[in-house]
Amino acid sequence: MSGGYKIPRSVLVVIYTRALMVLLMERASAPGFWQSVTGSLDDPGEPLREAAAREVLEETGLDASRYELSDWDTENRWPLMARWRNRYAPGVTHNTEHVFGLRLPEPQAVTLSAREHLQYEWLPWDQAAAKCFSWSNREAILQLPQREGPRPARRDGHWM
Repeated sequence: MSGGYKIPRSVLVVIYTRALMVLLMERASAPGFWQSVTGSLDDPGEPLREAAAREVLEETGLDASRYELSDWDTENRWPLMARWRNRYAPGVTHNTEHVFGLRLPEPQAVTLSAREHLQYEWLPWDQAAAKCFSWSNREAILQLPQREGPRPARRDGHWM
């Protein structure tokens, strides 16, 4: 935080598997709001990739260096929700979000930050997209099939 205020630059990290299962978490501060990992930079000079890895560790307990963390070269700018605007310096009305993906080999148990999230679910990509409250999070998840290309064949109801 810069001067006690959040920096209006953040990361969104979609955590998913090759089989396109997506991790979503329910916000503690807004029950019913489901999302991927998100968070603001700690200081204006923090590299985006480091912020993404830090947020993944803080929110899920997962070490991003053990998996494929990729920069999706996507930035979204959106207005801050009124309920959270007081966290930012006076006059700040928008945030710029940089999107990353973190691919895991399979769904993992995660350790949630109790102050940030109530529960988590691994969902198929289309169900996860439909459950997200954030348009930018939903759009990022909807890109997964194109980003990942053809999926492996299914056998007995499971992706190989």
